[in-house]
Amino acid sequence: MDHAAEAQRTDLMTITRHVLNEQSRYPESRGDFTILLSHIVLGCKFVASAVSKAGLAKLIGLAGETNVQGEEQKKLDVLSNEVFVKALVSSGRTCVLVSEENEEAIFVDPALRGKYCVCFDPLDGSSNIDCGVSIGTIFGIYMIKDKDNVTLDDVLQPGTNMLAAGYCMYGSSCTLVLSTGNGVNGFTLDPSLGEFILTHPNIKIPKKGKIYSVNEGNAKNWDAPTAKYVEKCKFPQDGSSPKSLRYIGSMVADVHRTLLYGGIFLYPADQKSPNGKLRVLYEVFPMSFLMEQAGGQAFTGKQRALELAPTKLHERSPVFLGSHDDVEEIKALYASESSTV
Repeated sequence: MDHAAEAQRTDLMTITRHVLNEQSRYPESRGDFTILLSHIVLGCKFVASAVSKAGLAKLIGLAGETNVQGEEQKKLDVLSNEVFVKALVSSGRTCVLVSEENEEAIFVDPALRGKYCVCFDPLDGSSNIDCGVSIGTIFGIYMIKDKDNVTLDDVLQPGTNMLAAGYCMYGSSCTLVLSTGNGVNGFTLDPSLGEFILTHPNIKIPKKGKIYSVNEGNAKNWDAPTAKYVEKCKFPQDGSSPKSLRYIGSMVADVHRTLLYGGIFLYPADQKSPNGKLRVLYEVFPMSFLMEQAGGQAFTGKQRALELAPTKLHERSPVFLGSHDDVEEIKALYASESSTV
């Protein structure tokens, strides 16, 4: 790449321009979805700015409260949650919000309601804030049938109904990865312009990867298929090279690497967490949606992840997501396990 030439480019595809181009494919569109996305993008810029100066602003450290998951809240968690709630409500396009940080769903004032539901984790991986490791925001968007009579049941939809999903990773650069159901695109924040620029068009995950990502500290509690799969990664019987282990412990960062380089991200159920640990509505569904849109797969150990039908706001699930062939291998292990039971 000619970096000097790239620096002088003036035909930059910003995320706003990209979303407007997508909107033009739907003549009946009134621009509501575009407005909603622009408010999410604004929230991401705000959080990116706060993360970059967290140490200076004394935002690092505990806020002194515990969230619904029983995790101690970081000050940045609280700030990020407020930013996204206010950005989404003020868009005038949402009627109900589900956040990791709020025990109950937030029903928007009827005067400000629109037709969308947004489920989001405002700051995933926040235990990594203090050591400067990449963290991120995850979101998924649904359409609500009747904004004037919205109930909790409207939120508890399978992931197959999702309209759009994405995440924003705050790290060495700020990257926003988005799918509106027509492939996956990545945008990087140019701080000098204050704009997200298209840097990763039409992301396609490799069909098979050389990396596996899992918390091996939980190995003694794994079920047999997970243990067998990881054993195959380390000691392949077919003469191929072993897979490399890469685990950051920040879902956004681990999934982002998996999306770009291929391989598999595993967060299985185990004896300590028989239902898994990742939350269905704002972690499993958005990431599974992105993986499938990029040509990969997402599996729970029993079924396609997007076909889960959640019954609670903060329901959890195991998940295996990544390259098509790698997920096929773990699916085969679970199938053979269930056939012998």
